[in-house]
Parts: sequence; C-alpha cells; structure tokens
Amino acid sequence: MSEGTHSAPRSEANFSPNPNNKRGSDSEDLSDGGGVVKKPKTDAFFEIEADAAEDKGSRHTMEDAWVVLLDATAGSPGKLRCAHFAIYDGHGGRLAAEYAQKHLHANVLSAGLPRELLDVKAAKRAIIDGFRKTDESLLQESAAAGWQDGATAVCVWVLGQAVFLANVGDAKAVVARSSTIDGLQNDSDGVSSLKAIVLTREHKAIYPLERARIQKAGGTISSNGRLQGRLEVSRAFGDRQFKKVGVVATPDFHSFDLTDREHFIILGCDGLWGVFGPGDAVDFVHKLLKEGLPVTSVSRRLVKEAVRERHCKDNCTAIVIVFRRK
Repeated sequence: MSEGTHSAPRSEANFSPNPNNKRGSDSEDLSDGGGVVKKPKTDAFFEIEADAAEDKGSRHTMEDAWVVLLDATAGSPGKLRCAHFAIYDGHGGRLAAEYAQKHLHANVLSAGLPRELLDVKAAKRAIIDGFRKTDESLLQESAAAGWQDGATAVCVWVLGQAVFLANVGDAKAVVARSSTIDGLQNDSDGVSSLKAIVLTREHKAIYPLERARIQKAGGTISSNGRLQGRLEVSRAFGDRQFKKVGVVATPDFHSFDLTDREHFIILGCDGLWGVFGPGDAVDFVHKLLKEGLPVTSVSRRLVKEAVRERHCKDNCTAIVIVFRRK
C-alpha cells in the first residue's frame, strides 16, 4: 500500500462554496482532503473544523466520493451559517457517487433549504426533495448512458446552530456527546469520556420495514440476505435495475441543536464501520484530539487504523467534524 498522501491547498475562512471540491477518482491510498476549514462564526458560540480521509483498501478501484464545505452557501447567501458534509459510497462503479457528490447539495438549496430564518420542517422538506430530484435526474442520465451504478449516502448540513442529517443505505453518522454540559468526567487513562450516539438508520434488505416494502414491490430477498440475491442495501441513489423492486432514495432524517455537549461527528462509509464500533471510533478520535492533533491528522489516522491495523478490505472513507468552543 502506498505511503504517499495527497493534500489540497489549505484554506482558512474562505473555503470554496463549490460542492465539487473533492478528491479525484484517482486519488492515492490514505489521501486526505487537505483544505482543513476553520471559519469565523458570527452567529454561533463555536467554530467548525473538518477534514476527510480515504483509502481504497484492498479494492482495485476507489468508488467513494465525499464533500467537505464549511461555506456551503453556493450562491445562496443568507443570515444562517451553512456548512455541508457528505460521503457517497458507490457500488457497481463510481458514477452514481460522483453524480450525487456534484448535484445533491445544489438540489437541496434549490428545493428551499432555509437561509434566513431556521425552519426545521422546511429544512426537512428541502433535503428530502433534494434527494428525490437528485435520484430522478441520476436515473435519467444513467439510462441514457447505459450504466447502472448505485451509491449509499450520509449527509450533514449545519444551519446556524442546528444540525440536519440524512442517509440512505449503510453509511453512518455518529456524534460524540458528553453526559453533562458543565464538564467531562475522566476515564482511568485520563481521557474524558464521551458517549457515541448513532444518528442514522441502516437500510438493508433483511430489515423488516425494508423487506416489507421490497416484497410489496415484487422484489425478493435471497437466503444471503440480498435483494434479488445481489444488492445488500435497500435504499440508494441510482441502482436503476432495482428501483422497480423496491429500492428507493428516500432518506431517513434527523436533526438536533448544537450545545456544549456535542464535541464532534464522525461520518463513515460501511468499510469504516465494519471494523470500528461507534464507541470505539469516538474513543479513538477523542484521544487524538485531546493530544492536540489537527483534524487532518485525526481523519487520516482513523482511516489508517481501519485499513492497516484492523484490516478493512473495502474502500474506507471518513469525515471528522469538530465543534470548537469560542
């Protein structure tokens, strides 16, 4: 495995709002996104730092794509701070992941993501509608071009002090939350304890609610737990050949307000979570942050640990989003 890493130029405060700022499909193993972003906040009591890292594992190709945007206004300025982060885990190819990477956020903005006054219901409608529009246009393009790739997704939007999450498939988001606002209790090793809270729900064909929808649509779940014997996830962008048998791109949605208790969020594809439990990952990241490592190093170390030490064979991508108190 290559020791080399590639980093994009770093940006302080003025991170490009273009959602195409991302790693290319030919990125090296253990490459990080560079571009650690730290933006002064006038509407909140915290700053956000975030970075991504990826490794193709033992796979021949890298089918994940990701987005890290601290300034995600993308031509839609407003009073609310808007940041956006996403991981798209492709299967059958990289085309669906890249399409969602390029278009989802813009579709969510055009669907009415609040920019002036926070409205949770309006945000939820815009995100769900953005997923629908992205999948519809992706399916049209894939049909015209003759490809059938699919992609799972886990996405985060930070509007002001509110966090919105949406996911399809088995990519996952975990928040590290302390038990009290006033302070943290220390573990025996001197590292303050944080609780790992899973913010997303996996969509697999074997789960009862997903199975019921698939069977109603005429699909079958094989003995290996896969839809039509082939697809493990039951919600995804693309997968044109499976849409008629129950696969949808309707995301699960979750929101919460940031307080002093939320310290960081980890986004990861299923490759990461296949070798890291949620609490395990939170402890690993928290220890590195307590040691003073920058978020770039933390995200890279997390992926390196997953692939080299815990032997993740799949593509592995992670985004670490840290909330720094002013």
